[in-house]
Amino acid sequence: MAVVARRPLLPYAAAVVAERLRTVDTPDGRTLAFATWGDPNGFPVLGNHGTPGSRFDRWPREGLYEELGAVLVSHDRAGYARSDRRRGRRIVDEVDDLLLLADHLGLDRFGVTGGSGGGPHALAVAARCPDRVLRAVCTVGVAPYGPEGLEQEAWFAGMDPENVKEFGWALAGEDVLTRELTAEQAKMMAKLDDDPGAAMLGEFELSEADREQLERPELLQMIGESMREQALGGVSGWVDDSLAFTRPWGFDPREISVPVLLRYGSSDVLVPRGHGDWLAQNVPGAIVAMDEAGHLGSDPEQEITENIAWLRDGTPPTTATAPPHAYD
Repeated sequence: MAVVARRPLLPYAAAVVAERLRTVDTPDGRTLAFATWGDPNGFPVLGNHGTPGSRFDRWPREGLYEELGAVLVSHDRAGYARSDRRRGRRIVDEVDDLLLLADHLGLDRFGVTGGSGGGPHALAVAARCPDRVLRAVCTVGVAPYGPEGLEQEAWFAGMDPENVKEFGWALAGEDVLTRELTAEQAKMMAKLDDDPGAAMLGEFELSEADREQLERPELLQMIGESMREQALGGVSGWVDDSLAFTRPWGFDPREISVPVLLRYGSSDVLVPRGHGDWLAQNVPGAIVAMDEAGHLGSDPEQEITENIAWLRDGTPPTTATAPPHAYD
């Protein structure tokens, strides 16, 4: 078993060198790959990519993070790209890897963020590490499935048939899911060079808002880079994510005691509005920024700017509201 030396913890990042590939060994003998972007001495933000994805899920105009005085630490979740698989992992198991990264980089306090499939993983870190996480952002994140969250009919309500099909494979079991996602990834990679947007979401009946976002060259660049990298690890990360979403998460979002900003859109067909509404009702004290956008948001640079202002200073977006909560 590998032993990871813990560096002295510092208030924020200290000379976190911006690099596209770094690795650290986990205590259970896996390799965890990560990258850093932005101001090496800036406020640290630990990011969680979507499903599927990789550490290249970041805004390609990397100077934005420098302008905002932040360093983004992204990583390949277990099983993706250059990170070894952790078979059978639950959502809560992400906490181990995020804390390992924070300790490896000498980070005491930090913000945590996650989009889409990364949203629940960010919430897990917020729930289990209140002494380390200042604030969190969950963007278009899925809600728990089943008795712990939304029952099946509500969980699938408003979801595009392509996503319903994928989660149906997950419910059918790992063997079915692995076979089908292997075929899906092959189709995606065959389209990637010609049209990254179509490779990722071409078969989805997206909202007009999301179709407009797929015209952005920065977004297409990010999709292309991330998909090429994620494919290096096969589909095991994607498989394990999909299985984890349809099983108990290993923590209750009602545990969360640190401030959370929830972002979601009313025209999202990948993670429909009902998921965001459930989280808004069950994450204590959540601040909500809900608009008419789809899964891809409406203005990425503005949203990143607002997210970092929230994570570092606690300044919410001007459109954010505090919803009524079922437990009040």
